[in-house]
Amino acid sequence: MQSYGFYHNPEPRYAFVKLNGVVAWASSMYGTFPNHRGVSAVLVDPFNCSVLESHTFDTYNPGRDDATELADHLQQVNDGGIMVAATADDPALNLAEAMVTLQQLGADVSDVQFRGAFAFVAQKGFPAKTVLRKVLTQDESKTTQPHVHVAITGILLSK
Repeated sequence: MQSYGFYHNPEPRYAFVKLNGVVAWASSMYGTFPNHRGVSAVLVDPFNCSVLESHTFDTYNPGRDDATELADHLQQVNDGGIMVAATADDPALNLAEAMVTLQQLGADVSDVQFRGAFAFVAQKGFPAKTVLRKVLTQDESKTTQPHVHVAITGILLSK
């Protein structure tokens, strides 16, 4: 997966979530996909390596309650659920209402500033397993896009 923060340059920027090498969610700035500004949360079925659901929360827009909706959405995921979060444009401007929930997942993004970016994979209930990458500022976003590569393995137990 990869995320991006906005900066004033017409070169395309891409954010995406790939499962088994296939794009399952994508966003772009000046590119071929819509700009899904804010935080996009993808719930993954680890046994089929597929998307169970995907939602984008526009945590840039001050006139909306998307940060609260993001927190509510993440809290409703069952323990053990695998969540992927990718950001686009600016996720941080109005993210405060989701900060505690994100920290409980092991994704402390409280230091991400305006037009920074972050990406993480988390298993709910196991914050120590969370893999988080972030760029903190708009200036950092000019040269760096946070990205995460993970392999999820496990066994299916039958009775």
